[in-house]
Amino acid sequence: MIKAYSFLLMVGGLLAGLNGFCEGKDDKAMEVHKRAITIDTHCDTPMGLVQGDLDVGKRNESPGSRVDFPRMEEGGLDAIFFAAFTSQRPRTEENTQNAYEMANKMIEKTYEVCKKYNNMAEVATAPEDVVRLEKEGKRAIYIGMENGFPIGEELDRVEEFYKKGVRYITLCHSSNNDICDSSTDSEGPEHDGLSSFGKEVVKEMNRLGMLIDVSHISDKSFYDVIELSKVPVFASHSSVRAIAHHNRNMTDDMIKTLAKKGGVIQICLLDSYIKDPDTTTVRYQKEQEIRKMFNSEWGKMSEQERNERRKLFNELNEKYPKQLPTVADCVDHIDHVKNLVGIDYVGIGSDFDGGGGLADCADVSQMPNITVEMLKRGYTEEEIAKVWGGNFLRVFNEVVENKQ
Repeated sequence: MIKAYSFLLMVGGLLAGLNGFCEGKDDKAMEVHKRAITIDTHCDTPMGLVQGDLDVGKRNESPGSRVDFPRMEEGGLDAIFFAAFTSQRPRTEENTQNAYEMANKMIEKTYEVCKKYNNMAEVATAPEDVVRLEKEGKRAIYIGMENGFPIGEELDRVEEFYKKGVRYITLCHSSNNDICDSSTDSEGPEHDGLSSFGKEVVKEMNRLGMLIDVSHISDKSFYDVIELSKVPVFASHSSVRAIAHHNRNMTDDMIKTLAKKGGVIQICLLDSYIKDPDTTTVRYQKEQEIRKMFNSEWGKMSEQERNERRKLFNELNEKYPKQLPTVADCVDHIDHVKNLVGIDYVGIGSDFDGGGGLADCADVSQMPNITVEMLKRGYTEEEIAKVWGGNFLRVFNEVVENKQ
């Protein structure tokens, strides 16, 4: 196992050797971007693999698709976490089994496409894999699990998924589950943080060397995880609540606590997590009307309700396109974390194909725009390399090294 310090030195100094960057980009920024190991810790692309005809070996277009292997190369993105996402539904035996099967299908599809395009990408499982694959001219595709719902109350499934290549679990999603309380459950907390079973899950993840993802979980759940975990934890796709006042984002105290533990917050590129919505617009008013029509969380809707909601939102997007935040707005969050706790505790988790996307960073091919903006603000090359991958790899490596 590569020790954390030497590993980070290697990461920081490695040349990416990438071609095909977007035309018209700042030359200096491109050189800095190429020399960094760049990692996006969260995308929901596997949903497209199992639900549609997405071909990640070919270049697609946003907003229909935001991640594929050719655009990863164009944008100089060395690695990304494909999330096996399952929405939270009532915790019946049937629903849990369905979630378990869906998570497995997404994992299998990820392996399938990487095998099909093995000259372009490979499933990665260890921190150092990204370095090896970069040298081979390939993208590293790591696997995460968004929502611990597929685990149900069967602790042995944590190790089962680990053996299948899953390297982090986002403990819950938009509603409470058997592991912990969510930050956005409309009915409020159920366990007052981590459940008794959730505490066993945290211990098991520590034992295996699996990253604990605190995105989506309630504030109390977060503090419970911090107290219990023997290694740093991370937020795969969360932003700063002091800037965008969404419950999904992290407060300054949470960020300070995360940093004291040695963890990292990966800034999410989803509009409402980057900037508070303008409540005076027609778009916002119409959006609220649709939400009131479906007074239920996504996981609790029927399939008919989901389809109708999608239809109405598609019509809304055509008539009143959403005005998305910019890369500058995103880097405001990076600035905030840097000023609050230092540059060593912030990274990027786009949430592409799951809602993420900015006006000037619509897909992975445009990720160098973030580097351009950081350079404009006086970030050094070393700081940029930390944000793009160094900080996350430090945490990943420490979790793996200290497995029990």
